[in-house]
Amino acid sequence: MTDFEKWKQGLVLHSGKPHWQMYDCEVKAALGDYNRHLSGTPGYIAMDWMLIKAMLWTESGGENPQWKIKPLQIGVGTDAGMNAVLGDKEGGDLIMPPALRSSINTHTIRSNPAHNIRGGIGYLLMRMANFAHKSIREPNAPIEQTKVGPGESLEKIARRVGSTVEVMRELNPRANILHIGDVVRFQKAKVEKVITGWSPINLASIAKNYNGNGDARYLTKLEFAIGLVRKQQGAKCEQ
Repeated sequence: MTDFEKWKQGLVLHSGKPHWQMYDCEVKAALGDYNRHLSGTPGYIAMDWMLIKAMLWTESGGENPQWKIKPLQIGVGTDAGMNAVLGDKEGGDLIMPPALRSSINTHTIRSNPAHNIRGGIGYLLMRMANFAHKSIREPNAPIEQTKVGPGESLEKIARRVGSTVEVMRELNPRANILHIGDVVRFQKAKVEKVITGWSPINLASIAKNYNGNGDARYLTKLEFAIGLVRKQQGAKCEQ
């Protein structure tokens, strides 16, 4: 019997034991928080909690020493995913709900299974999101006017008045050539990183974006695990 066949056999045996449902309610609660937080982003579709359960059993499973500490394996060793999702350079600050972001850190993600699950989900969603930098107008900011100073371009004026080049160009479509004393319009704005859409979240994309091809059988394992997961309804959780 190969190691893979032993792994499958072990999963079948575990599927009938109490700890098979050990993290069901934690996963449902975590995804509920993420789904509510991300529901306003373009094209977001609430994620199926059973996909995360299949990941749990693929990543660690009941016999792995990490099962009761780091079930989604984020933060293990030199894992770069933990720092990526907890940082603000790759979009983790947009993905993670504010309340969770203020309570989770590199220590808790490595020692608290609930935080490990939430960190892992956050990292996966971060890899599934499409980001772009866009000009965001300040809420209720009035359209104002200013005069062009010596040597000023729209870019320089935008920096001076706290706006962006994109907004300045929209408000002044004919301002191709500026002269000292010309009056131009502006509105307070800044460039921010935003979520513009989502890649489909399925077993293949999870294997690619979460595992990063580290395990050649990862997709096959996910497919086997989800088959077992879908045969049961899961634990009943308090609302």
